[in-house]
Formats: sequence, structure tokens, C-alpha cells
Amino acid sequence: MNTLKKPQIGLVGTGFIASGFARLINNHAPDLQISSVLTRRPLNEAGDFPLTDRLTHSVQQIIDGSDVIVECSGDVLHATDVIDQALRAGKPVVTMNSEFHVTTGSYFADKGLLTEAEGDQPGSIAALREEAIMMGFKPLVYGNMKGFLNHTPTPEEMAYWAGKQGISVAQTTSFTDGTKIQIEQALVANGFGATIACQGMQGPKTADVTKAAIDLARGAAERGEALSDYVLAPGNAGVFVVGTHDKSEWKALNYLKLGDGPYYVLVRPFHLCQYEIIKTLRRVLAGGGVLLNNSSKPTISIVAIAKTELAPGTPIDRALGGFQVRGEAAKIEESPNHVPIGLIQNAVIRRKIAPGQIITFDDVDLPDTLALTIARQLYS
Repeated sequence: MNTLKKPQIGLVGTGFIASGFARLINNHAPDLQISSVLTRRPLNEAGDFPLTDRLTHSVQQIIDGSDVIVECSGDVLHATDVIDQALRAGKPVVTMNSEFHVTTGSYFADKGLLTEAEGDQPGSIAALREEAIMMGFKPLVYGNMKGFLNHTPTPEEMAYWAGKQGISVAQTTSFTDGTKIQIEQALVANGFGATIACQGMQGPKTADVTKAAIDLARGAAERGEALSDYVLAPGNAGVFVVGTHDKSEWKALNYLKLGDGPYYVLVRPFHLCQYEIIKTLRRVLAGGGVLLNNSSKPTISIVAIAKTELAPGTPIDRALGGFQVRGEAAKIEESPNHVPIGLIQNAVIRRKIAPGQIITFDDVDLPDTLALTIARQLYS
């Protein structure tokens, strides 16, 4: 690691997350420096990105000039190519890209230092888990909170909400149709050796997060294994971990307002995305290990489910955040030959697909990419 000058950070992406992270480093981290920023946009069309003088189209440039790579492009195929090159060059990689992890990330889990960052829900759950274990809790549930769910939103609805929230239509759609939370909780399950109760998870709707979280913990205890799941709780945000503790600690935990047990709910009522990446970046720079990755032996994947009838020859221009397919977490052993949704970008339908059908490798023609080669090894 470079100790003679400011640590140099190579940034991949120029969207909402990358822009916010770049502003944070530039304005509030004088001991760090962004050396270069990889973009696929024309260099003179970066919108309001704050460091236009550091934009490049060269992967080699960011690798050569950086001590750590921060990848937050949100693109599975692109991230796979860049991370492959970075790890081959011996550079540690910090991501905010759960889509990458649950599609091809397991291939790289033992090939260098690769970690998801705190800030998005999986990293925030990972940080809360670390704190819980240090305090003696034994996690049973790794939980996420979602405020709204509509499996088949319309383009008009998504355009309205994207404009109102200041993020892309694709991001808005993947949040609304549930694909993003499915991806996030699959990453958490794989990273911590947990499982899911059923395809798509349970996702109970509730006005009482603590009660619903304890109900999930009871189910996990009955199964004898930790669960990754979420609650549909309008008006709430954040993540939670439910765990048990030593019976002898009951009085103290009750006094500290955690209830009667035996299941205790720890809540982190926020996740601040790009603003928290720096915490994991500093962890890596200080010699710390992985916060979270998809593990080298995943058990959960994200199957692609048709939202509408898809005829032979239909192109899938956007899988994540599109209007043709959505994703659900599923056990790999129960979903033979499925295509992980992150791969279906730029695919062409080979045979008729009915609404609600899971798409398999036999159903689509996929572009020849490194991500496809890796996914066939992991999921076929």
C-alpha cells in the first residue's frame, strides 16, 4: 500500500452513487485522493459529475494509478470485467454493487480482497451484524425494511417517481418491483451462510417492525438456521438483526429496553449509501478484512421472472429495472438451469415465455461475456 502520499482511489462509475462519493472525498477527506474515474460516457458529457478532469475510458489507467478501486457502476457485465482486471493486478476492490456480487462475485471471492461497502442495505446489515456479535448476540435474522412493493409498475409511474426522487427510471423500477431487495438479501444470505424461507422470501407486511422481526426469528429458530428476509413496513427505513443472547443476561437486556427476549431486535434506522462507502474504504486501507461478499460457495441466486409474455426474438434491453422481467431470490439447488437476472441484459428471447415463468439458459441467447462464462460455472 502506498504510504508516501495520499492513498489514491480509482473510482468506477459516474452516476448518482459515484458522484456523491466523489464529492464526499473531494470536500471532506483531505487525506484521500481520487486519482481517476472510469466512465463509459463521452468524456465531455459527464453531466454534473464533480471531477471531470479525472475522467478516463482506460481501465488500465485507474488500476495503475490507484491503491484501491471503488466500483459502483451498477452494471453487472462491466463490473465483472473491471474487477477481474483489478484483482489480477493485486488491487483491493470495494464495491457498492450487490447486483455484481450475486451474479458473478463468488468467482472472485477468493481471488483477492473484494468487499461490498457499508451504506447500501447489505453492507449496513453486515456492519450491524459485526456489532451484534461483538456484544454477544447470536444472529438469527438478517433483515431489511421496504416501504412499497409493486411487481408490475408502469413506465409512466416509474418516470414520475424517478423525476420526483432524482434517480434513474431503472433504479426506481428495480426498487419498486422488488428486484433490488431480493438481490440485497441474497447477498446477505450467501455472505453469512444464512438461507431464505421460500422463493421470494416471506416479506411480511407490518406496522410493527419489532413484532414482525421477532416472528421471523421464531421461524428461523424452528428451522435451525439463520434467515435473510425483509419486512414490508410503510414509513420505515433501515435494516435490523434479530438475535438471541445468554439467558443470564435477560434482566440487563430488559432494563436496556430490548424487551423480554429470547429474541432481541437491533435496528439501524438508516443507510446512507455513497456517504458511508468511505467507512469500508478506510477499513481496507487500514488493513482490515472483508465486510461482506457473496462467498465462494453461494446457495442463493436471483432468478428472472417474466412480467409479461415474451415472444421469440424479443430483445431484453434492460433486465435490472426494466419492464420485461423482475428478480426473486431462490435456492440454487431448487432452480436448475436458471439464468441469474444480472446476465439477461442485452439478451434475446429464444422461445415463448409466459408471464410468471422463470427464464432458463435454454430460453435466451446471451451475449458472449466474461460474466456469462463465470455464471455458467457457478449456476449451471
